[in-house]
Amino acid sequence: MSEYIATARKWRPMKFEEVVGQGHVTATLRNALATKRLTHAYLFSGPRGVGKTTAARILAKAVNCLHPKDDNPDNECEICREITDGRSFDVLEIDGASNRGVEEIRNLRESVRYPPTVGKYKVYIIDEVHMLTKEAFNALLKTLEEPPSHVLFIFATTELHKVPATIVSRCQRFAFRRISVGEIIDNLRTIAGLEDLKIEDDALLLIAKKGDGSLRDAQSMFDQVVALCGRNITYPQIAEALNIVDEEMYFRLTDLIKANDAKGGLALVEELMNSGHDIREFLAGLLEHLRNIMIAKETGSTDLIEASDLYKKRYAEEAKAFSVADLLRLQRFVGGTEAATRWSAQPRFRLEADIVQMISMASAAEVAELIHRVDELKAKLGEQRRENTNATSGYTPPGPNRANPFRQTATAQEGSPPQLGSAAREVSDAEINARWSEILSEVRKQRISLGSILESTKPLGVQGGVLRLACANEFQASSIRRHKEFLAEIVHKLLSVRVRVEVEIRPDLSAASSSNENPDPPGQSTEGEHPVIKAMRRELGAEPL
Repeated sequence: MSEYIATARKWRPMKFEEVVGQGHVTATLRNALATKRLTHAYLFSGPRGVGKTTAARILAKAVNCLHPKDDNPDNECEICREITDGRSFDVLEIDGASNRGVEEIRNLRESVRYPPTVGKYKVYIIDEVHMLTKEAFNALLKTLEEPPSHVLFIFATTELHKVPATIVSRCQRFAFRRISVGEIIDNLRTIAGLEDLKIEDDALLLIAKKGDGSLRDAQSMFDQVVALCGRNITYPQIAEALNIVDEEMYFRLTDLIKANDAKGGLALVEELMNSGHDIREFLAGLLEHLRNIMIAKETGSTDLIEASDLYKKRYAEEAKAFSVADLLRLQRFVGGTEAATRWSAQPRFRLEADIVQMISMASAAEVAELIHRVDELKAKLGEQRRENTNATSGYTPPGPNRANPFRQTATAQEGSPPQLGSAAREVSDAEINARWSEILSEVRKQRISLGSILESTKPLGVQGGVLRLACANEFQASSIRRHKEFLAEIVHKLLSVRVRVEVEIRPDLSAASSSNENPDPPGQSTEGEHPVIKAMRRELGAEPL
């Protein structure tokens, strides 16, 4: 029985062109080999499982290979076989996570002095280099700046921001990218053919999406699926093996949203929990599902959707039932639910409540529809004003009586406040002056500071529905302006008339108002006191401490 080797190791790329999805890196390295413009240090950064260490090993073999072919190692000479098997004395792979101290780097500095035993270069591959300590980086710095001509450093990291700038500046940096779903599918399909395995396209798509840009993760899941399903792999088997929420459940949920079936939503959550699915994984899948519908709705195409042809057609049909505004709102809602369930003591209860709320929400009104409705309302209000103007002037339009829901009819209850824009009565200056104290008293009951300020003001009269008040300074004027709507309501309440309050500053009122103020309490002077403090003395009997 032959020894089993994991897919990621068995089918590890041996040449530059076999590295998946990193053509911008491999092309540059091959050109550097062809033109003999190798630098002394390289820094490979990018997500996990995208080929950083693999590319470093290929480069280490290429610079030492006895018979290179097209700037690639031949993988047949003794040096290439030793490096592939991990027994070469000239290529040392160091784990930065477990050899992160300054002592390990000092030992490395000592070893770089010795030339390679067989090959042309002595290559040091330090994986996860960001894990080195600050002292270790400082110890490495001098050697990295002026290494011997026979030494080549290759650093790999998933967290470039943790590598000191002094180290980065001394390296030639390559950014490895995430591998696309299509590239992962092609790689797995090739491996399945070489392994004589039968696997459905939907199953390959599911594995590739679960890999999330990492070819190594996708290959590990591929091994797990093969161990469960054998040599004939189908989509339902993979969904069961990886405990993945079936796509049909998401389509069922959007159907429930369209039907406003909250009871069905609770039954769906019950089914989800009984199946043992993870709530956060379900919400992540639901967010992608809503995104796919939005893409189909907004673009009119399914080219940007990572799904099988069958589901792409369903997304195109599903998009017809939703507006973009509804889809955006649902996505924001699901995102909030996903964040909330992380810290919830009862995530299921939160999920049930949010699912019911999603299903029960009314559709969002389109902006164009809202603008149209506002325009209609403006037109009706304009018609109302014209009719009220005609009623005031005694003009009666020809023709039969016209019903108008906005017009104040003669059957209105007596004593009800007149509506804005109606033929309301005018208030005289004499009436305002006669009842000014009553107005002040009502204001003080609700806003004592405003009432105190109004005591120092003087009504100048009413003209054209505008009540003009005179005050002594800008402080009083700004206070009244902040409360002029409130003051207008008080006037309307007491006098049954609508007015607009305007303020004028007249400094000559200051002396007159001070002479008319109530005398100070015995032994106390209130000259220069804030009006609020005066009011507290008068209304509440406040005394200084």
